[in-house]
Amino acid sequence: MRIPAVEWSAWLSDESTRTRYWTKVHRTASDADCWFFFGAISSTGHASFRAASLPGPTRRGTVPGHLYGYQLAHGVIPRLGWDNDSPTVCHTCDNHSCQQPAHLRLGTPAENRTEWLTRRRNPASPLADLRGPAGRSRAIGAAIRIGLALKEPEAEIAHRIHTAATAGKPLSLW
Repeated sequence: MRIPAVEWSAWLSDESTRTRYWTKVHRTASDADCWFFFGAISSTGHASFRAASLPGPTRRGTVPGHLYGYQLAHGVIPRLGWDNDSPTVCHTCDNHSCQQPAHLRLGTPAENRTEWLTRRRNPASPLADLRGPAGRSRAIGAAIRIGLALKEPEAEIAHRIHTAATAGKPLSLW
């Protein structure tokens, strides 16, 4: 994803873009909880956020939500994702649609891949979900949208999220 820092700066400083982003993120009071994105989800399970509508035949201006959210919290990262040596934003919680700044960190693509390969073998990890990351993220997003539509209290929405998240856990004999 080669987006110049000047474009990131413009998107991050635009109040209407920030407002649109936050209306798609389910935030809780705790830094320990994931803040799930309940808007569009990519085929990799990451948030897909339309930061700008740029001309052209592709979806230019649509960015991974965690990249937008991380930079919103920590500032623009020059040359983010331009090559294999540039920084990437990694999820420490392994939930692909998580937008919680406390759950995101900078790392290298190699570190991110190594961590993913190691942690996906753990049956308790979100990475082991049988639905895959996109199925998991979409199920959690649907649970949040239902809870919000029904105007449920936070505890009920949290229960919906938990139920959706655990539905894809692999069966274990131990």
